Amino acid sequence: MNSKNMIPSALKENIRDYGMFMALGLIIIIFNTLTDGLFLTPRVISDLIDMTGYIAVLAVGMTLVIVIRHIDLSVGFVAGFLGAVAAILSSKLGLPVFLIIPIVMLIGILIGTWNGFLVANMGVPAFVVTLAGMLLFRGALIRITNSETIFTGNDTFNAIGNGYIPDFMNIEGLHVLTLLLGLLGIAFYIYNEVKNRNKQASYGLHVSSMKVFASKLIFVSAIISYFVYQIASFKGFSWTLLVVGVVVLVYHFITTQTTLGRHIYAVGGNPEAAELSGISVHKITYIVFGSMTMLSALSGILFTARLQSATPTAGTLFELDAIAAAYVGGVSASGGVGKVTGSIIGALVMASLTKGMDLMNVGVSYQYIIRALVLVAAVVFDVKTRNMRSKKA
Repeated sequence: MNSKNMIPSALKENIRDYGMFMALGLIIIIFNTLTDGLFLTPRVISDLIDMTGYIAVLAVGMTLVIVIRHIDLSVGFVAGFLGAVAAILSSKLGLPVFLIIPIVMLIGILIGTWNGFLVANMGVPAFVVTLAGMLLFRGALIRITNSETIFTGNDTFNAIGNGYIPDFMNIEGLHVLTLLLGLLGIAFYIYNEVKNRNKQASYGLHVSSMKVFASKLIFVSAIISYFVYQIASFKGFSWTLLVVGVVVLVYHFITTQTTLGRHIYAVGGNPEAAELSGISVHKITYIVFGSMTMLSALSGILFTARLQSATPTAGTLFELDAIAAAYVGGVSASGGVGKVTGSIIGALVMASLTKGMDLMNVGVSYQYIIRALVLVAAVVFDVKTRNMRSKKA
């Protein structure tokens, strides 16, 4: 194959993985053009990342739920309720942040374990269980807030959603620690990609040519470098971005490098076959639903800290944003396929749409319509690419 055909061929073979990146790039270019360059200013980029944080955390958990062929509609109001619990622990009981976070996340795990029990042991469809949970925690949120706003009143807690990591030096207006963390992130990305490619090659699997692979590494590294530089020229990485980064790294490791991760995808691919091979589907269901509501708790903390308060309407439509981010990020509607890194790109796609349309003063009604069309397009894309692969097979 000549060099002219290499890149189109690679894109066609990996359309599922590259499609979401191309969509995000196209959205950024369109909005940056329509806003006369405003969309890619350091302040807007930093704000975009922070507003994506609490949905990105939910999207990571939702990806695993959909991978095992279930859904969780309760996560929005679970996040809102647990965010209110965090606000009460902070403002009324005066607990320090290092106690609030584990307490709230533990409550989240208990809620998810209960959901897992109803789904796995009682045989109640996840849709029904979590729909009931949505109503329950909607009422609990109104009850616990007494239909009033609860202010956190704790600067350390609020910094989780609004603060930025400290810097040890500042050179010509650049946040040096942010630049160093960005370089570390690029190095990790290159190392991980090279490791995965070598692993696939050792198993005799098809890998892209070295030219295409190197081009991909250079292109992605350049994009990361650009955004890191823009953020460093503003105030640096926010605590929200750091939290999301840790969540993604942990879940990426679990899903790609551990036995638990392989079991999750095996259950999503074929639950009956997984059970016959010795994998406990019940156990996986417990773990995934517990993980989902634990991340809902973290999402609620991020959102509450960002607003510096808990409100009776917190969590509204969070679950739909998380589901949309997961599907746009490449998770399959039929289960068994999806990456947590993809869900982050999906969350950025949806947040970029919202932020871009806000900058252009597009009406809320049109925003919902456009986001709905993007979601439908993502699912159609999933179905078509899956059919293409099945025909090849």
